[in-house]
Amino acid sequence: MDKILTIGIPCYNSAAYMDHCITELLEGSGYAEDLEIVIVDDGSQKDETPAKADEWQERYPAIIKAVHQENGGHGVAVMKAVANASGLYFKNFDSDDWPDRAAFAALLEKLRAFKAADDLPDLVITNFVYDHAEEGTSHTVNYHHKMPVGRMFTWDEIGRFSKTQYLLMHALTYRTEVLRAADLDMPAHTFYVDNIYAYVPFPLCRKLYYLDVDLYRYFIGREDQSVNEKVLTGRIDHYWRVARVMMHAYHLFDDVESTMLCDYMMGYFTIIMAICSVFSKLSDREDALDQLDALWAELKEYDHHMYRRARRGAVGMLTNLPGEWGKQFTVSAYRLAQKVVKFN
Repeated sequence: MDKILTIGIPCYNSAAYMDHCITELLEGSGYAEDLEIVIVDDGSQKDETPAKADEWQERYPAIIKAVHQENGGHGVAVMKAVANASGLYFKNFDSDDWPDRAAFAALLEKLRAFKAADDLPDLVITNFVYDHAEEGTSHTVNYHHKMPVGRMFTWDEIGRFSKTQYLLMHALTYRTEVLRAADLDMPAHTFYVDNIYAYVPFPLCRKLYYLDVDLYRYFIGREDQSVNEKVLTGRIDHYWRVARVMMHAYHLFDDVESTMLCDYMMGYFTIIMAICSVFSKLSDREDALDQLDALWAELKEYDHHMYRRARRGAVGMLTNLPGEWGKQFTVSAYRLAQKVVKFN
């Protein structure tokens, strides 16, 4: 049977929680055989992840495919799933997250309708929910006031996004052909590459559709999670790498045709540079601030227009105030934003 959707699940020592993700996908789809699940074992060695992946494939060979590779990191594993995808559309699920069953069924039904009508959007956008384990609370990110609901649209029809709301990886279902055409540069052994995934392909997406369902449940609470503040601070060099890939992907004001998309991408890139600034200041690395200065200098040389927008705007100014007082103010502002928005 032709596959309407491929779900990629990168797994690295994920035995403790991958079963839940896979089960919810299967049951949410009604074990539909036009669904494909590609489990990518990213060189797991500390638990039963490789064996579990093979067992799932043996149980549901018409739906599940197990792929094994040497450890390459999250981005490499995502792209391995893309390379092995048979589905018309592709969506990534991290192994510790899971779908809402009803919302997942609604997504599959909508994708089938697109195919039957021979009217295919390049990108389908859905909502996602942050589940905060420690607090027992959840926070839904939706796009009700940012884009049309229930019809095809283009980037020129989106609204302006706030600095706390962007189209993250959890919200995106790409047409597989478009995602492959983006030829994403996912650095190996690098966290936070989901920002590349949710940025570089966008100019290739001409037709969009917003399905207003709360599909993706994003778990926050494990101490080893990449979005944990201590973990992120210790991996600030990963964010520097990601920022450079995003920086060099486009001269935004020359390469992106849609004014609204250019504005959106500039805002998103500005936030990435702000994250680099904040966590470089939080880092214990002796060279962190020198590396941050080098990153800003590289942006200035690469594209002065992008530099001016990112560095001289309100966000850039507030996250790069000079001196020790400026550093303390930046860190305090971040702490306040984290409490309000609860993004990690």
